[in-house]
Amino acid sequence: METKLLWGKEELFDHFVATHPRGDVLQTTQWGKLKQGSGWTYYPLGAMEEGELKGTSLILTKELPLGRTLGYSPRGPLYTSEKALDALLAAGVALLRKERAVVWKMDPAILQGDQQWDQVARENQLRAVDTGLDFQGVQPQHVMALRLDHSVDTLLKEMKSKTRYNIRYAERKGVQVSLVKEKRLLGVFYCLLQETALRDRFMIRPLSYYEAIWDHLVEHKLAQFFLAYYQKTPLAGAICFRLPHRVWYVYGASSNEQRNLQAAHLLQWEMIKWAKSLGCGVYDFRGVSGDQNENNPLYGLYRFKEGFGAKLETYVGEYDLPIQRGGYILWRAGLALHNRMRSRFRAGSR
Repeated sequence: METKLLWGKEELFDHFVATHPRGDVLQTTQWGKLKQGSGWTYYPLGAMEEGELKGTSLILTKELPLGRTLGYSPRGPLYTSEKALDALLAAGVALLRKERAVVWKMDPAILQGDQQWDQVARENQLRAVDTGLDFQGVQPQHVMALRLDHSVDTLLKEMKSKTRYNIRYAERKGVQVSLVKEKRLLGVFYCLLQETALRDRFMIRPLSYYEAIWDHLVEHKLAQFFLAYYQKTPLAGAICFRLPHRVWYVYGASSNEQRNLQAAHLLQWEMIKWAKSLGCGVYDFRGVSGDQNENNPLYGLYRFKEGFGAKLETYVGEYDLPIQRGGYILWRAGLALHNRMRSRFRAGSR
């Protein structure tokens, strides 16, 4: 098994990601290029056997204090055999040592309980990171996935009655959903996002980040913006990521105005139908809390996504592969302090 950085063969790398059953937009080189705008460097690592690509890992690196770096493979690595995974891990460690990394983080979209992953993790001394049941991880461990292998009528029929009612109500009232085809309309989406962030008290990225999503993802058919209007007034917006097998609902925003029109429900339904029209097998609503207790403040998010017929999937979660043991211990201590301060800030802002 030969490993190499596939510079100049990025189409080959991205094709492997797009056709892998666990492939994710976050593992494409276009995502790496997008992340360059926020201080990351990307490396398209591949494992080859007899000239055929058997595994890939997009590795992102970012500078840390004291001349060290962090390595991260969002939703990776991807592989076709344990042999390919072993080769990727060995080559990734060698690469990150040269880059003075303290750790290589990864969070593959592998369902919890996968025996092959568990064995490789033990053999390579990967450390499972406890990110809790909510959203403390970099990527969500608990996601809601809707299978699209039924007809549109059946998908609608299998939704919760309240969800189905809200969709039809929005249609009757004249709410309309459109695919955003002009980059200038990102400003409309961003205004909705600012309104949502202010209402729900969370931080958002600058407009330039969403412009980069357009340039690197929308232009390469890896993402799509949507807007929902009522009589020319924008009420809701969303961004979906896409690969041939799966569509992900990644960002959503809504206005404080005329929330009774249920634009968000119709927006989701139109995106589900869009995903099905592409031939995708799954519409991924992304994260929810792993705690489905009705008293959990995040339960409403789970209930909203479940209403469309989506089912809970739990992945193996985050893993750390320490590169420099002493540096890794210091980094974990600093990260724990940062997370405690962030939790106190969130609690104080409620």
